Amino acid sequence: MAEILSLSEAIRRFVNDGDTVALEGFTHLIPTAAAHEIIRQGRKDLTLVRMTPDLVYDLLIGAGCARKLIFSWGGNPGVGSLHRLRDAVEKGWPHALEIEEHSHADLANAYVAGASGLPFAVLRAYAGSDLPKVNPLIRTVKCPFTGEQLAAVPSVRPDVTVIHAQKADRKGNVLIQGILGVQKEAALAARRAIVTVEEVVDNLNAPMNACVLPSWALGAVCLVPGGAHPSYAHGYYERDNRFYQDWDPIARDRERFLAWVDTHIRGTRDFAEFKAKLAAQQEAEQ
Repeated sequence: MAEILSLSEAIRRFVNDGDTVALEGFTHLIPTAAAHEIIRQGRKDLTLVRMTPDLVYDLLIGAGCARKLIFSWGGNPGVGSLHRLRDAVEKGWPHALEIEEHSHADLANAYVAGASGLPFAVLRAYAGSDLPKVNPLIRTVKCPFTGEQLAAVPSVRPDVTVIHAQKADRKGNVLIQGILGVQKEAALAARRAIVTVEEVVDNLNAPMNACVLPSWALGAVCLVPGGAHPSYAHGYYERDNRFYQDWDPIARDRERFLAWVDTHIRGTRDFAEFKAKLAAQQEAEQ
């Protein structure tokens, strides 16, 4: 059953060195505040899973938290490369990063298999693809009914999944609105799940067919308004396009990146202080 905790307490309790950690959210509701807190608490040797690694994983990789990345696409959306990811893969800085690449369909199905308690997922999506040549975990199985050769991949069962959502009630039930990626599947596949939310309310007032994660499926719910910044939260705030553009020159340079992390993450107590510092800097630059 979910407890309503501070984000710092939830990360302290549920995220351990060496864990497999999934931070999911698609286009919006990306759990940036949780990534910051993992860095603040100095977690290391993590296996990071995410369908679309973007700035949250550029941060974690550059800060030295990760030893492996399981993913299906990586980049700074609308801008270009993830330079901390590239530096780790190409030059081993801050240390070598193992990568395991999948397709979107593969990783989505692997989460579904994990949520279903199955050992692997089956799909057709690799017909004609060269990706199995670089990922030995993509294998084939023969359908026992038709004889068709299908692709099989291991299920994804994170030690911890972290997602961001709009609302939770005081019992720890969570409402997610807007575009969905694999947040639901990733949470249900995990051994432990943390959800950061924009607000805690008495009643979710969930519309018909809404995505509601029940309290019994979660470990912690954390009130973190704005916790998806610079991505957007449907119904709450817009995407901060300027931040994504400004990130490119910061991430390109190792020393500038480290100084940014020391100032904005390790040098702040929590995400609220980070946002206040960032807003003050942006105002001073105008």
